[in-house]
Amino acid sequence: MGHQRERTIRHGGTDDLEALALLHDPVRRSLYDAVTAGGGDVGRGEAAEAAGVSRTLAGHHLDKLVEAGLLESGFRQQEKKGPGSGRPAKVYRRARGERSVSLPPRDYAALASVLADVVDLLGAEEQAEEVARRAGERMAGQYAGQPVERVLGERGYEPYEEGGTLRLRNCPFHVLAEEQPLLVCSMNLALCQGLLQGLGDDPARARLDPRPGECCVALSKTNGD
Repeated sequence: MGHQRERTIRHGGTDDLEALALLHDPVRRSLYDAVTAGGGDVGRGEAAEAAGVSRTLAGHHLDKLVEAGLLESGFRQQEKKGPGSGRPAKVYRRARGERSVSLPPRDYAALASVLADVVDLLGAEEQAEEVARRAGERMAGQYAGQPVERVLGERGYEPYEEGGTLRLRNCPFHVLAEEQPLLVCSMNLALCQGLLQGLGDDPARARLDPRPGECCVALSKTNGD
């Protein structure tokens, strides 16, 4: 699949390739991006406005993405109760699963899990962090002159700004982080610090600041913020 970003998602009932093929449609991709960028429940109207399409068209495509397992849907709690309150608004959020497509099938996650266990068995956490830091510096060579926000976006972290802090909505290593959270988060931090260093930025901007459902790393806007 070349340089395109892979999403590893396991979801029963729909073939991964068929599901991801839906995102080749520009309208569906725009709606998917609008929902995932929202970081939570996004209404049909909000997604339609972000994608520049009508609510009716947005609803059709959003429901198709739900059927494919790429999004989940629900209903927003109404503030007003009782008669005259209207129907609950339908909302959409990113699906909790992951999808990945490789031809023929590959299982890199299984090998990564084995290697993480080896690091843990050997007590080689510091060496693993150093390797991750160097990997981040090498990665920076592909993105010379680009801001770290754009690089992190290209690598699947989905950065967004909140109160002067650059937070990362997605963890590219989520599955492995659930098995080995301390090791993977420390390596992820080292990787981001190495990336900053390689971009000529301050590696001290990156720090551990875990939030449920997000990446464990956050970046201050400038050192000392």
